[in-house]
Amino acid sequence: MKKKMMALALLVAQPLAAQVKETNRLDACREVLQEVLDMPEGIPRDLLAKAECVIVIPSAKKFALGFGGRFGKGAAVCRTGGRGPWGPPLMVSIGGGNFGLQIGGEAVDLVFLVMNRKGMEHLLQSQFTLGADASVAAGPKGRNAEAATDIQMYAEILTYSRSRGLFAGIAIDGAVIKQDKDGNERVYGDAVSPKALLFTPGQAIPPAGKALVDALRGISPEKTGP
Repeated sequence: MKKKMMALALLVAQPLAAQVKETNRLDACREVLQEVLDMPEGIPRDLLAKAECVIVIPSAKKFALGFGGRFGKGAAVCRTGGRGPWGPPLMVSIGGGNFGLQIGGEAVDLVFLVMNRKGMEHLLQSQFTLGADASVAAGPKGRNAEAATDIQMYAEILTYSRSRGLFAGIAIDGAVIKQDKDGNERVYGDAVSPKALLFTPGQAIPPAGKALVDALRGISPEKTGP
């Protein structure tokens, strides 16, 4: 009987622990986004107002041993249909990156702005590669985006990186962004449709993602521009 009770307790504890893990992950996304937006040389607010989605990967691990790369897990939040209010989060992961020569490693926070419908639709795929499937450019910094070049303004995705307190727009070619199906099931309690999350109005915000979505709605309630 005692063994059965312990086994039952373990079965209950495992999903609860997984839910706590995903809640912490979404809270970390919110913290990173808020911090980089509050920096004087952070992401321009007017650029965020034009974005259709935001992807945040908190503390992605950068590694290099004859080659460079990144891996980590985070979340994407999009304006419903690209123009509506910010909707529920889609859990994602990132892996891969550029080839390089340095040896060492460090944790970095990554923030991506998806600037148009084509970029948003990449999130409906099980995975896509930055620089190959989706055009990317280093994002401009500062209080406004007036100094951005044409390639920055017309790229599908603008990318940013923060490491050791330093924040910069940085091109990340070759990185693969994937849907995190297990993470989504833990957050929503069941399998979910990415298309419904991103394009169907009225989707419920899960408790784990409420703080992140509320923060975005407070910072950038309306989309501006085309």
